[in-house]
Amino acid sequence: MDVTPDADEVANQPPPYADINLVAGDPALAAATERAGLNGALWAFGSQWGGSDQLALGRLANENPPELHSHDPQGRRCDVVEFHPAYHALMAQSMEAGLHCSSWDGPLRPAEARRGNAQRATRLYVVSQVEAGHVCPLTMTHAAPASLAAAPELMRDFLPRIRGRNYDGRFLPFWEKASITIGMSMTERQGGTDVRTNTTRAAPTGNGEYEISGAKWFLSAPMSDAFLVLAQAPGGLTAFLLPRFRPDGGVNALRLTRLKRKLGNRSNASCEAEFERAFAWRVGEEGRGIATIIGMVQMTRLDCAVSSAGLMRAALARALHHARHRTAFQKKLVDQPAMAMVLADLALDQEAFAALAFRLALSFDEAAGSGTEAARARVLTPVAKFAICKAAPGFIAEAMEVLGGNGYVEDCALPRLYREAPVNAIWEGSGNVMALDLARVAFREPDLVQAILADLKERTRGLPGAAASADCVSQCLHAGDREARARRAAEALALLAAAAALAESAPTAVAEAFAATRLATPRGMYGANAVEPVRDLMLERVCAA
Repeated sequence: MDVTPDADEVANQPPPYADINLVAGDPALAAATERAGLNGALWAFGSQWGGSDQLALGRLANENPPELHSHDPQGRRCDVVEFHPAYHALMAQSMEAGLHCSSWDGPLRPAEARRGNAQRATRLYVVSQVEAGHVCPLTMTHAAPASLAAAPELMRDFLPRIRGRNYDGRFLPFWEKASITIGMSMTERQGGTDVRTNTTRAAPTGNGEYEISGAKWFLSAPMSDAFLVLAQAPGGLTAFLLPRFRPDGGVNALRLTRLKRKLGNRSNASCEAEFERAFAWRVGEEGRGIATIIGMVQMTRLDCAVSSAGLMRAALARALHHARHRTAFQKKLVDQPAMAMVLADLALDQEAFAALAFRLALSFDEAAGSGTEAARARVLTPVAKFAICKAAPGFIAEAMEVLGGNGYVEDCALPRLYREAPVNAIWEGSGNVMALDLARVAFREPDLVQAILADLKERTRGLPGAAASADCVSQCLHAGDREARARRAAEALALLAAAAALAESAPTAVAEAFAATRLATPRGMYGANAVEPVRDLMLERVCAA
């Protein structure tokens, strides 16, 4: 008798990627968790964020982007942005987990909090795998106290509310809320990264208060309770804290002109804004704007690196999940030699970059008590951001190819990950800015960079190509055309630091394979590098579920 196949029966397809533990089978995360003293505390967090309902929140927040309402139904100016309930649910859970504040829970300075940044980085990495857009206001809020420290009175008023963990998305004055978020607005259309060309003006009105007038090309997370902004005061470019409500309770003169239509990062609102004599407090001295915000910028750059490593992990996990369940030519994809090489090569990069990001977070924690760790945080933050964030889009594209056509359709999460990936490379300094930051440090503080190179050479002693890579960095940074060679130096230094991080956290064979294929020889496309010695080891170490 002929049997007609059931039209709804699906053969040779993987089960849904859901209800998994995002912490399981991640060697870099396991090492970072042990080092940060979390032990098994992160396991429940990984299970929560890998649940099917949680993954659906990430999808819904991006399928229903925020909307700007400039006026209310009666025609009154209101300048509010409305978010989908999924966004608010994600914010509530992430704030409960302390992603916006946990490094500040103890002592005033985050570097003095034992493992505060290292512990937070592990949670940020997991959350970014589910939905990275809502991480933007969490990152800025977490970094804001680094700048507010220059204004002790503001720190006194705002820090307790920054530490609040009960999310409150209502449009109210900050003093009526137990928890708040902080946004930022630095760049203008005529200058972008060159913030010294800002034309926004700040007129003093007394007692450290100012009125700010002008336009900003990017204002991030416009429903935040206050914003760190840069404007030209009589004494030069200065940092300010601009609240959504004036001290008298009236809505501040912050006009949201339009939301940006972004490639990715769609759950998060970014907008253009105009200030019409908007009330603000000065943060730090007049003319010291860049120096005041640099601490905040360093912390946001760390988050960019950690989040990008999380995006890479999410893409790798999905690729492995598919390859372990899909059969082609009588073999599981993961058992096909060519595919195994690609997956092992991807896994090697992902573990190395995650290890680098986690090790950098540890340097932030230990900087107060160690000159070496302080130097690592200063020198390696821009190069880690440069390398990890630049690698993420290409990495995710390769993972997408593992799934074939299924990886290219919106029903799969990979297109969203792919669109999300470029923002971290652009935000808080594009690739050239990061590389030139390294070149400037090498010019102004050559001994500092040489000390870092010496430390990394010692940590990578015996790894193929490590010493030569360190010499290459030094040569590039001491050349007469150091700016032209800045990217080469930044990439080489980041890969060297990644190899050192692997040497601390992974089996020797893994660190040696990374160094042999990334430092000692020119690297090829994924699957074209000589990772045969660790191919099976990498696939055993990395589990998708």
